[in-house]
Amino acid sequence: MKKMLTAVLLAANVAMVGAQDTSAVASPIPIDRIVAVVGNEALLWSQVLEAMNRRANGQPLPTDSAQFLLQAQQVLTQLVNEELLVQKALEEKIEVSEPDIAVTVDKQLNRIRAQYQTEEEFREDLSKSGFGTPEEYRKWFSDQQRRSALQERYIAKLRQEQKLPPAPVTDADIVKYFEENRAQMPRRPSTVSFRQVILTVQPSAAARRATLAKADSLIAELKAGGDFEKIAKRESMDPNSKDIGGDLGWLRRGNLVPEFERMMVVLPPGRVSPPVETTYGIHIIRVDRVQLAEFKVRQILLRPSIDSSDIARARGQADSVAMLWRSGVAFDTLAAKYHDPGEDKNIPTAFPRAQLPPPYVTAFTDKVVNDITDPFTIDDKARDVPKFVIAQLTAVGEEREATFVDWKEELREQLAQERAYLRLLARLREQTYVSVRL
Repeated sequence: MKKMLTAVLLAANVAMVGAQDTSAVASPIPIDRIVAVVGNEALLWSQVLEAMNRRANGQPLPTDSAQFLLQAQQVLTQLVNEELLVQKALEEKIEVSEPDIAVTVDKQLNRIRAQYQTEEEFREDLSKSGFGTPEEYRKWFSDQQRRSALQERYIAKLRQEQKLPPAPVTDADIVKYFEENRAQMPRRPSTVSFRQVILTVQPSAAARRATLAKADSLIAELKAGGDFEKIAKRESMDPNSKDIGGDLGWLRRGNLVPEFERMMVVLPPGRVSPPVETTYGIHIIRVDRVQLAEFKVRQILLRPSIDSSDIARARGQADSVAMLWRSGVAFDTLAAKYHDPGEDKNIPTAFPRAQLPPPYVTAFTDKVVNDITDPFTIDDKARDVPKFVIAQLTAVGEEREATFVDWKEELREQLAQERAYLRLLARLREQTYVSVRL
């Protein structure tokens, strides 16, 4: 196994054996053994220690042998549960797309690499974490992602088939849990609720026509046999999917802009869409696969060019919206005409002030309920231009101690899901041979 892990194994066994009989330390020390069997899979002591070390996140493991063993038993229980779910997912023929796993792993590696100035520093840190090479880390992380995806898809399948109903939870259960954990319950933070009109900088008519013409030419190229992935890498302006051939992964209805979603759900797999215009730009879409109400989608995104005159026009429009709102024009009227449909317009629930983006913190300073802010800017995540925001405070809450009412419904849902999950694991243990030997 890994050199670093071997050292951890050796140290752990020395600590545990030494706590019981110091003379035994001089004897040969076995550094691996079977600690559980799940179905036809053996779980090793080295896997438990590796999981403990990983979850410790750089913190030292317990030196007290009793605490060490208790933590090891807890981790082993988690590993057994995970193995039960993975085996059942495979038995149910749950599929995990290897290309999707590869995309996720590539993104993770790229995120990690971006934190280092040189490849040598990156490799050195990987080595300190117990991985000899990036390829070794890739293999390990791929396996973790695959197992995680199998578990998630199996649970999702049970819920979709209504085979994992929430377990009943009484008010007495919630009260008991709340009272037992009250000291750890965080205070309710200072909060705000608000509504807003967000204006996106719109391109000129000429820029829009030029982009539509470009989209038509790419569609013609695709229909003539062009490779979608290669054209996406060459032409797409979406930084998150461009380098992976326009791959957006698996998408579901309900969290996409309407124009994109409407095309996605009617497009036959393998067929290229006509140009689809949204606030993000102009999309060329291809659905590769459909599975359990999920759509495997690729896109080529083109954005019309934006110049300083377009930004100035949007700023003037934002000033006009603020003036109209303060003069009594209804919010719904203004939102229907000006608001970016890809953004939330109502934040009706109490939103923690500490989690507000800095532009909102500044805009709400010294504002009281019903005040309307002057226009301020936020970053357009899709384009290197601003968006203009006009917001109105609708409620303000001060920091306070949490009450049972604050947590009641959240705890009910949490306990119901936890109990349903535990019932599932108990059922799987009845159906599967499990022997714990730690």
